[in-house]
Amino acid sequence: MADLQKNIADLQEACRHPRMRLEHYLAQGKKVVGCFPPYTPEELVHASGMIPFGLWGGISKLELARSYLPAFACPLMQANMEFGLRDVYDGLSAVMIPAICDTLRCMTQNWRFGVKDIPMVPIVYPQNRSNPAAVDYLISEYENVLTILSTVTGQMMNETALKESILIYNAHHAALREFAQTANDHLDIITPKVRHCVMKSAFFYEKAEHTAIVREMTEELKKLPAYSFTGKKVVLCGITCEPDELLDMLAENNIAVVGDDLAQEARQYRTDTPLEGGGGLKRLALQWMRRYGCSLIHEIGKPRGHMLVELCRKTGADGAINCMMKFCDPEEYDQPYLEADLRSANIPVMKIEIDPLDASFEQLRTKIQSFSELLA
Repeated sequence: MADLQKNIADLQEACRHPRMRLEHYLAQGKKVVGCFPPYTPEELVHASGMIPFGLWGGISKLELARSYLPAFACPLMQANMEFGLRDVYDGLSAVMIPAICDTLRCMTQNWRFGVKDIPMVPIVYPQNRSNPAAVDYLISEYENVLTILSTVTGQMMNETALKESILIYNAHHAALREFAQTANDHLDIITPKVRHCVMKSAFFYEKAEHTAIVREMTEELKKLPAYSFTGKKVVLCGITCEPDELLDMLAENNIAVVGDDLAQEARQYRTDTPLEGGGGLKRLALQWMRRYGCSLIHEIGKPRGHMLVELCRKTGADGAINCMMKFCDPEEYDQPYLEADLRSANIPVMKIEIDPLDASFEQLRTKIQSFSELLA
C-alpha cells in the first residue's frame, strides 16, 4: 500500500509540475521533443532516440499569445503559445504539431514565426481514411517528419528502433487499459483526480518507465479487496477534464469516474499499432486508419454517442458528463448527436464547459451538485 501511495504521489507531482520532468530528462543529456495534442506520432520521436513530451498548456495569463491567436481560439493552444513565447518550453529540441483542427493548423505557422528558437515539425493527417491512398500519403508524411527529426539527432531513425518503439507503446496501451479496468474495483483509492493523474502523467514520462509504474500500481490494487462503492458512477467525454479542482468537486459529491472518452486519457491508449501488415511506418499509418470515436477524426454516421452508451452499460455508469472544451468547434459539432444518443438510451448527461485559462469554479460546483442529485 505504501508503494501504491508513493506512485500516486509521484504521478500527481509530475502532472502538477511537468517542467520538473523535462528538467529530469535534460539533466540526463537527452533530447526532448514537445508533442502538441492529440495524436502526435510519439513512436517516431521515441525511435529517433529522443523523449516525447506532452504539451497540455495550463492556467496562464495571456499577454504575448494575443498577438498570434484570437480570443476564441482553443484555450489549450493559447496557453501553449503563451508558454512558448515566454520561454517556458526552453530546452526542447523541437515541437511537433498535428494540424488536425483549425486552431492547430494556425499553430504551425504561428509557432514557426513566433517561437524561432524551437524548431517546429508539422504533420497533416488524411481525413478521408476510406481511400487506400491515405495510407501511402501518411507514410510520406511520416518520412518528412523523420527527415526533420534527423536534423535534430544527426542521424536517421532505423526500422529496428521503430519496431521496438511500437512494441513499447503497445505495451503501454495495454498497461493503461488494465489499470482502468482494475481501478473500477477500488474507487475508494482511485478517485477521479487519481485516475486522471495516472493517465495524464503518461505524457511526461518515457513510456517504458511509465508502463512499469502503472503495472506496479495495478498489481498492488489487485492485492486489495474490491471496494463496494455506494455513490454514483459516470463516464467522461471530451478533450480533457481539468483542472484538479473540477475533479475534486466530483469526489465531494460522491461521484466516481469509471470510464472515459477523453483525448487526454482513453483515446491515447485504446488503439494499438498492428504488429503485421508491413514496415513500421505503414503499420503506424494503419493505426491512424483504425482510430475511432473522436471529434477530430472524420467518421461517417457519428458513432461516438452509441459508443458512449455501450461504455456506460459496460461500466455500470449512472450517467455521462460531456466536458466541452471552450471554443472547440469539433467537439461542439459532435455534441447534439452525442447527447441525443445518450438520452435516447435513458442515460442522464450533463455538459460542462472546460476552460483551462479560467480559475473560477463556483457555477460549476452548483451544476455538479445538481447533477449528483439528479443521478440519485
